[in-house]
Amino acid sequence: MIDRNDIGHRVQDAYGRTGILRDIDPAWEDPSDPPHNRTRRPVAFISPEHGGREWHTDPTTVTRA
Repeated sequence: MIDRNDIGHRVQDAYGRTGILRDIDPAWEDPSDPPHNRTRRPVAFISPEHGGREWHTDPTTVTRA
């Protein structure tokens, strides 16, 4: 598992995708969930190394690459 000390470093998610860890939010709420039905959960934000679309995932499934 990664933590805030890994921000800016290369990481790999559970699906084998690699990228740069941009941030970890321990209490993220998905804005696409209904306003009164949002749950807080930890999320890691990862960007592809050479540009592209950032993605988010459960930080417990991310390791430093």
